[in-house]
Amino acid sequence: MTARVALVLVSHSAELARGTAELAEQMAPDVLIRGVGGGPGGGLGTSLDAVQKVLGDVLTTLADSAARDIGTGGSTDGGGVVVLGDLGSSVLTVEAALELDESLTEHVVLARAPFVEGAVAAAVTAHGGADLTTVLESANASVRMFAAVEAARSPEAGGPPSDGEVGGETETSRTVIVRNPLGLHARPAALVSRKVAELGATVTIDGVDASSVLQLMALGATQGRELRVEATGQRAAEAVNTVVEMIHAGFGEV
Repeated sequence: MTARVALVLVSHSAELARGTAELAEQMAPDVLIRGVGGGPGGGLGTSLDAVQKVLGDVLTTLADSAARDIGTGGSTDGGGVVVLGDLGSSVLTVEAALELDESLTEHVVLARAPFVEGAVAAAVTAHGGADLTTVLESANASVRMFAAVEAARSPEAGGPPSDGEVGGETETSRTVIVRNPLGLHARPAALVSRKVAELGATVTIDGVDASSVLQLMALGATQGRELRVEATGQRAAEAVNTVVEMIHAGFGEV
């Protein structure tokens, strides 16, 4: 584990918590993600004791990792835990845990986001090394994902710009055909969004933010679809070429 921000997913269902954690882990393997769900008797519900225990265990693991990072000259600033709850009472359980142990509030924050979408968005952001505030913002922003995709698809959004200068920044674009059989599904979308986050350019694919794994998945880009990759910034050409090459290569699925 190298990410400094971990996730705790609290659900009324133990299976839902584990499944969502597994999904997020597939997209962000360097992030510590724990799911906790079910009531004290094993049925549907939430358990305050279980939530407290998982939070304690995760914070201990983060502290151990931070100690190792300090020993190798790394930075541990901005670390912590982002918690997501699936329904109202699970959120109340998390809030109760934070109220009972005020020391947690320095390193634990509660997101107000869709459970699955928020977990995926937060995990991918954390995988890139983001701090606690940035990961929280990513989770919370997931609620606006569908609106962003619909806006990009709107006829009023305008046609694709040509290569050149826009506002003093270099802009370039290319098209690419999706080759892998399953299209731009979860794993490829995560690979693209993580790569885009590393590049010094603003990248869009068919008008949506290519650094957002949720927006990429919402495109529903299946095999054979032509995508337009656009970028602005000093490294725009490099960014476009990198993303186009990733998509053309088929993510190891062709």
